[in-house]
Parts: sequence; structure tokens; C-alpha cells
Amino acid sequence: MTAFTTRPEILGTFGVVTSTHWIASAVGMSILEKGGNAFDAAVATGFVLQIVEPHLCGPGGDMPAILYSKTKDKVEVICAQGSAPAGATIEHYTSEGLKLIPGDGLLATVIPGSFDGWMLMLRDYGRLTVRDILEPAIHYAEHGHPVLPRVSATISGLAAFFEKEWPTSHKTWLPGGSAPAPHSNFKNPVLAETWKRILIEAEAKSGREAQVEAARDAFYRGFVAEAIDRYAGSTEVMDASGTRHLGVINADDMANWSATIEEPLTYDYHGWTIAKTGPWGQGPVFLQTLSLLKEIDIAGMDPAGADFVHTVTEAMKLAFADREIYYGDPEFAKVPVEHLLSDAYAAPRRKLITSDASLELRPGLVPGFEAQYDLTMEMLGATSKTGAVYEPTMAHLSEKRGDTVHIDVIDREGNMVSVTPSGGWLQSSPVVPGLGFCLNSRAQMFWLKPGLPTSLAPGKRPRTTLTPTLALHEGRPTLAFGTPGGDQQEQWQLSFFLRYVHHKMNLQAAIDQPLFHTSHFPGSFYPRTREPGSLMAEANFGAEVLDALRRKGHNLTVADPWTVGRLTAARRDADGLMRAAATPRLMQAYAVGR
Repeated sequence: MTAFTTRPEILGTFGVVTSTHWIASAVGMSILEKGGNAFDAAVATGFVLQIVEPHLCGPGGDMPAILYSKTKDKVEVICAQGSAPAGATIEHYTSEGLKLIPGDGLLATVIPGSFDGWMLMLRDYGRLTVRDILEPAIHYAEHGHPVLPRVSATISGLAAFFEKEWPTSHKTWLPGGSAPAPHSNFKNPVLAETWKRILIEAEAKSGREAQVEAARDAFYRGFVAEAIDRYAGSTEVMDASGTRHLGVINADDMANWSATIEEPLTYDYHGWTIAKTGPWGQGPVFLQTLSLLKEIDIAGMDPAGADFVHTVTEAMKLAFADREIYYGDPEFAKVPVEHLLSDAYAAPRRKLITSDASLELRPGLVPGFEAQYDLTMEMLGATSKTGAVYEPTMAHLSEKRGDTVHIDVIDREGNMVSVTPSGGWLQSSPVVPGLGFCLNSRAQMFWLKPGLPTSLAPGKRPRTTLTPTLALHEGRPTLAFGTPGGDQQEQWQLSFFLRYVHHKMNLQAAIDQPLFHTSHFPGSFYPRTREPGSLMAEANFGAEVLDALRRKGHNLTVADPWTVGRLTAARRDADGLMRAAATPRLMQAYAVGR
């Protein structure tokens, strides 16, 4: 008898699409039906998510993608993480009276990256036109879509703030003066006009690739960049610091930036090769944790038992501690990735995992990085205060924190893509007049102390939390997966992956397992607090497991059942059979396929 799962594992041979919203997944599948490939479908899905989950991503946001192209027979990363503007210096921000970069407002903005990333994916890997992939998003922006209850609640919670401080957002999100009711039909006609104008400028050119380039120019060197320049340089905006600030981003910043294609970082684990982004994201945390767990008998543990939760949590604490010391944009800082992933480094670190929960932040000391270690630990001691930290989806509305979305697509040709778009949430900064969308707040992940890999500097990428995953089994591209959730993204993905690999569950069964995470380390989001020894676990684990975790010394918070994580995943078998699954949590994500 097959074990019960909340939904079936989707099976098919034509194609599969997963995303964090059912409408977006259906749009992606329609693109496959239209003759598009996995990359076309991912792009169209990404633009629709900006409309239907505006509290989680937007046109002014960012995204990394990990993809496998059958034509190239190669796994690659698209880095569409925008960098800091030329005017984003530590001197300027501290002169504004800041000790931390606020989590919202115009000073928190880096160059919007997602649009260029999507256009790069479309141009170099897709085969459809700009019109093909923008039309679904234009439709839902112009004619409306059913408002998610969480979107309605987010807007309601910010109504007074928008009215007082961000009038352009109030006009966009509270038309007629009131927040849209849950499931009511909501439109963003100004954004629809922005996309239509980009489409007009694109179609003034002949040829698919020329049209993609024209769309990129319209956004980064045309009317979109001009509108952003005018607004950011002339409007003082209230932010989480409690004061108002002008932005520093301008048209030159936009014009001189573009998304890039780079090699993934990989690690081999029990027959699998896991591909992640480089250390400009938190992707290496996943790989470092695997290096610690590689010699531990995970397969012999109950996948929903206290030993599994404890061991994985303690390993993650060690890997995340290293993130704080060593990760950053490798174009600006030397990052000892090879050393951090080496067996020689993992072996003594593994011995730090005992039967008791650690309450200390314990990064490893890499030879040659002693001064950086000391400087970072001193700064964290002075800046990263202890206090409750929640993954962004669960954050209190007054924090104005957004979250993220995720997409996985596989087509019958064998193309695969895993992408985690985010940023430009409706909570992040005011709507730019005439565009219908706001900018991102990713700069809050920089520190204002000089000399660190994550110190603010013009042209530098913030150490993003966005971290899709693509895994090869015995050298064959097989599995794409990911989740929203800020600092929890790697944690939820790791639980899923370990259960899938070691306990032979299908995709849906592995996603349905109870989830957990820790906020033991400094958070990536303002106000950068941490909660030593913390562990949040779903009540689904049961009282016996939860009590055992308390006895091991974890500072346990029990979450309601089915409330943690938003995982989706897709797989292609060697014979071409495809599988897909999506979490039932929040009742939004969906996998489709045939």
C-alpha cells in the first residue's frame, strides 16, 4: 500500500512545472504546450508571480537561476543579483546617521536584476518571443487576478503607513482607499502599461534576439531607468531607521549593469552532485553542511525523529557560522571555498556535533583569514543583537518584510531550470510613479563596517539568501528544487534532500515531512538579530520528538502544523519520465505536468 501524501507526485513525459502559485504554474505549463521549452516556461511563470504574489517578488527584484541546457549539455548559473549603486558607499550611509542599512526604503535598493536575468534566459536558452512570455503577466495585471488572503492582510497592515509615508504605494495597493478583500479581483493597470510599452519598443525591432535586446534597453537604458532615476533622486522616503532618505540609485547605475552567466559551485554526496551558486549567495552553506554530514549515518536515522533534527540542525549551525565570516562577492573578496568544502576542514568540525545543542556561534578558523575572523566576530558582537527572528513569510507585518517565490521546470528535451526570484516586494519601498512597481531592499544584507567580505561597496553584490538547487545523479542532471524563506531556504531544502536521498521517499512524501529550522546565527535581514540555540519545529513531529529536542538543549518554538516551508521540486528519470511535487503549506504552491 502506497503511503498517504497530501497530493500525488505528478508524473508525465511531456513536461512538468512547479511554482509557489497555482496560476503561475498553469501559465508555465501553457507555455510548454505552446511549443516553448523549460526556459521559456520559467520566464513566463516568473513574470506572472510578480503579479499574483506581489508581497513576495516584483519587477524591481532579483533572482539567481541554476539551469541545465540539453543543447549545451552543461549546468550553469544565471546571476541576476543586482549590485550596489555607485553612490552606495559606507561613508554616505553613515553620514546619513545609519549603523545598519534599513530593511526598506530607497537606501536599501540595489540595481534591479530580475528583468535582465529573465531576458538573458529567454535570449540564450529560450525560443519564444518577448510577447509570448509577457502576455500572461500583462493579462493578469490589466484584467485582474484573485488576491491571496496574505496579500490582502499585508496591504491592510500597511494601509496607514502607506497613506502617511508612501502615497504612491497607497494609490496602487489601496485603490479607492481600502485594501482589496481576499479573493477579490485586483488589477495593476499601471504595471500592465509598463509591460506593454516595453513590448512596443521590443517589437519595433525585427528578429527574436533583437527584440529581447530592445526590451533590455527599454528597462535599463530607457524609460524605466529614467523613471527610477527621477524618483530616487528627488523623493525622501521614510524607512525602518525612522527617518527619511533620498536614494542613491540612478540611470547610469542601471545602464552599466547586466546579468551574467557563470559556473556553479558543486559538491559530491552519496552519488549525487549538487550545484549551487557561488559565495555571493548562501548556496555554499548547503554544500558545507553536506560535507559535515557525509560521514554520519543519516540513512539510519528516523527522518522525522529527534536525532535527525538535532544532527542536521547542529551541522547547519556550523556552516552558517562560516557564512558570516567568509562569504561575499568573490569579485571583491577572497573566499576560501575550496578549503571550506574540503574533507580536511570538515573532519574536525564534524566532531563539534555532539548530543547537546550548541548555544555558541562557532565559525572555523581558516589559515590566512585570522584578521577577518577577529574583525567579523568583534563586529557581530557589537551589532548582531539577540532576539526573535522569523522567516519572512511568518514575520509580523509591522516589520514590512517580504519573502520569495520559487520555480522548477523540466521539459521533454531534458532542459531543467530551478530559479528563486525575490525582492521588489510591495513592502520594500514606495511604488515608482508611472511604473506600477517598487524597488528592492537587498542592500540591507551589507554591513557598514569596512574590511568585511559583505561590507557595502559600489558595484558589489550583496550576499543574497536566494538559493535554487539543481542536482545530478551519477553525473546525469536529475533534480531541481527550492523554496522561499530567507535564511531558512537552505535549511528546508537540506531536510528535503536528505530525506529524499537516504529514505527513498518520493518527491511529495519528502516535501510533506515535518520541517524545522534554526535562527541561531545572525539573520541576513534588518535588524540582523539572532536567537542562540533556537529551533522552530512543526507540531507534526509529535510530542515525543519535541520533548526529546528540548532535552538536548534546543530553545524550541513549536509552529502550528503545516506552516513551515514552501518547497517545490521536479525530477527527470533516465528514461524520460518526469516527476513533480509542491508543498501543501499555505495552500498556494502547485505542481502540474503530463
